[in-house]
This record gives sequence, structure tokens and C-alpha cells, in this order.
Amino acid sequence: MESVKVSPKHQVVIPQSIRKSLKIRPGEKVHVLQYENRIEYIPERKMKTMRGFLKGIDTTVEREKDRI
Repeated sequence: MESVKVSPKHQVVIPQSIRKSLKIRPGEKVHVLQYENRIEYIPERKMKTMRGFLKGIDTTVEREKDRI
């Protein structure tokens, strides 16, 4: 886990290791949301780039009878 400091203008810098692993580039949009007592940043991705990201997911989930 890495720590960041909030600037006087309430800005934060995403650490380089995280930017590289998530492939975040300057100018990209990031969704910010509050979940309980924490802040989460979620990179916005175009649907075209999301194609195939669920490949290999286990779909053998037991479903409720009225949902089949």
C-alpha cells in the first residue's frame, strides 16, 4: 500500500507504480466514489477496450429457479 499527500488545492498524485500497472495516461478520466469511509478511483475505459476482459471466468454459478 502506498500513501499520498493531499495538496493545499486538494489534489492527489497517483503513484507511478499504480499508474503503470493500470495503464493510466495523462488526460484519462477516473471515476471517484466514496464507499463507506474510503475513496475509490476507478479508471474509465472505453467499451471497445473492455472486449474479452471476462474471458475464462467461471460461469458455473448455481442460479435461482426463477432466474433461468
